[in-house]
Order: sequence, then structure tokens, then C-alpha cells
Amino acid sequence: MKKTLKRILSMGFISVMVVGALGGCGKKDTGSSSEFLIGGLGPLTGSNASYGISVKQGADIAINEINDAGGVKVGDSTLQLKLEFADDEASGDTAMSAYNSLMDKGIKALLGTVTSGAGLAIAEQTNADGIFQITPSGSAQDLTAYDNCFRLCFTDPVQGQTMAHYAVEDLGYTKIAVIYNNADEYSTGVMQAFADEVEKIGGEIVASEAFVSEAVDFTTQLTTIKGTDAQIIFVPAYYQDAAYITTQAAELGMNLPFIGSDGWDGVLAKVVDPKVLEGATFLSPFFSTDTDPAIQSFTAAYEKEYNAVPDQFAADGYDSIYVIKAALEEAGSTESEDLINVMTEIQVKGLTGDVTFNADGEPNKGVKFVKIVNGEYTALTNE
Repeated sequence: MKKTLKRILSMGFISVMVVGALGGCGKKDTGSSSEFLIGGLGPLTGSNASYGISVKQGADIAINEINDAGGVKVGDSTLQLKLEFADDEASGDTAMSAYNSLMDKGIKALLGTVTSGAGLAIAEQTNADGIFQITPSGSAQDLTAYDNCFRLCFTDPVQGQTMAHYAVEDLGYTKIAVIYNNADEYSTGVMQAFADEVEKIGGEIVASEAFVSEAVDFTTQLTTIKGTDAQIIFVPAYYQDAAYITTQAAELGMNLPFIGSDGWDGVLAKVVDPKVLEGATFLSPFFSTDTDPAIQSFTAAYEKEYNAVPDQFAADGYDSIYVIKAALEEAGSTESEDLINVMTEIQVKGLTGDVTFNADGEPNKGVKFVKIVNGEYTALTNE
């Protein structure tokens, strides 16, 4: 088992440039003898499908970009990358079946899973198989318990602790209400870390209201919070839940500010009136309106290819492919054991931040806060 996470946040270093020309996304016809087959796992159907689709599409852009630029130099060979992506429906049982199917096809590395529950279901088996694995967006702490698995996104504890300091120290709120999904590993993990940290730094959770997956009516939870002295509401949940909660809070005449976790990414597209989200702030490693030239190039390429605006999951998928590329080049080998061994030696400049990895499989990179202003995502830096 790996050691526990030693640092909450640290800045990465700039080395490998992951963003290239971002030209066309047309696929090349490559021979199987020169291919490095990457398996992908994430939901392509069901209520969480948008996350898996975004990861896949972001990864596809990176792969086509790399292949169009000549491929990956590994020792004396040059390889073309290929992605075989399977739908795990964000379900543990389906994820195991889909993973076994990918292994039967001869994958050499695993991109995934996209969600935490599915990833926890296959973690032991991927370790037993010894395959190199990087999850682009699975944030449960135990996903990186085994040495074969690395993570690009922030962990649940990092998100909870970071948002606690933001609420109490940066915004100055000490009376905080929380609404979370008690049937979801991600939501409960972020909530618990947040609540523990708030208490440590002098704040108070005045209401902790739970809901279950697929809930659409949050009036009971919101009415309870309305009767407290809460100054702000933290919602560590996915964007559909956040859309329902903020909309219904406005209908109840509640004017409390909202903060959220990275699952909020995409919430603007889920509300009828963006005014219900005005001033809401959430943690994210990426947002498409960032003026960074690399992000604007990726956004333009993504919109051209898919007629959609990329979210952080698309950027996670893109960056994860470049992490695999960097590991292949550093190792000079396609063997999982060699890729795993060099992960602490690579440095990647990604769309979601400049990143290195520690021996626990965790990323070292900075965070971004995104604030919704006038119906648009805007950056808050150095909060």
C-alpha cells in the first residue's frame, strides 16, 4: 500500500509541453505492429454519460494530435497511439466486465476509470494484473492505494480541505451549511474532508443535509437550512444536483451564496435561468474561457471536432494521454512496470496545470477557483 498523501497542494514544474499545434483531428491509418493500445473506461450512457464522453473526446484529440505529429518515440521505435474506450455506465459491476473485455483486446495501459465508484470496483484486479493505470477524474482517496494507479485530478480530501479554507479564511464565513449525496463516494468524501477541516480552522457546520442519487426535489433540505444561521451553502456534488439545488433555493427566496466542488463543471448548461448561479464559486483545474493560449487552442479544436464546449473532464482526458506519452518516452519501454517506475520522474505542462507525480500516485499541481459572473465562468486566482 502507498503512503498517505503528504501534501495538500503544491505547484508542479514546467517540462513536457503537452499542447501542440492542435491542428486537425483526422485519424491516421496505422499498422497494428506500431500501435500502443490504451484502454479507456468511463460512462458513455446513463446519468453520468457526459463525464465519460468528455474524457473520451479529450483523449481522442490528444491521440490524434500526437499521431499526426509522428507518434511517440520509445527507445528505437516510434509508436502510434490507439484508444479503445468501453462504457462502464459508472457502475462497479459493469466496469469489471468492461475492464476484462479491454484486457482481452490486449491493452497496454488503462485510462480510467472516470468515476470513483467504478474505479474502486476494479482497483484490486488492475493491480493484480500489474497494468499501468491513470484515472483522469476519479477522486476517491483509495483509488491510488495500489502502486499501479496514478491520478490526474485532485482527491476528495484535497477538494474538501481547499474549499474549507476558501470559505472560512478567504470569504470569512464561519456558519456553513452542506448539502451532499450520501449514496455517492465522491460527494461523501469531499463533504467529510470539508466538515473536518472547517471545524479545525474555527468554522461550524450548522446544517448537514443529505440526499440520495437521482433526487430532484431538495426543498426539505433547503427549508431546514433556511431555518438556521448559515451564511453560505457548500454543495459537493455533480452539476445536475447543483442545478436543482440552486434553482430551488432561488424559488424559496434564499439569497445565500453557494460554493461547490469540481463536479459543478458544466452546471450553467443545466439551469434555465443562469441568475440562480450568480456568484457561485467552485473548484476546477480548467475552464474553457481561460485566456491561456494553450487552453484557447484546445477549446477551438474541441469545438470544431465535436460542436461542443470542452469541460474539465475533456481536459483531464487530454492531459492524461500526454502523461502516458511522457511516461513512454521517459521509460523507453512499453511495459507497465517500467511506466509505473518512471512516473515520479516525469514533468508535464498540461491544460489542467503543470503536474508532477509523487510516490503515492498523486499529482502535484495548483488549483483554480471558478466564479460564475453574468452567466459565464470566470477565473479567480490567488484567492
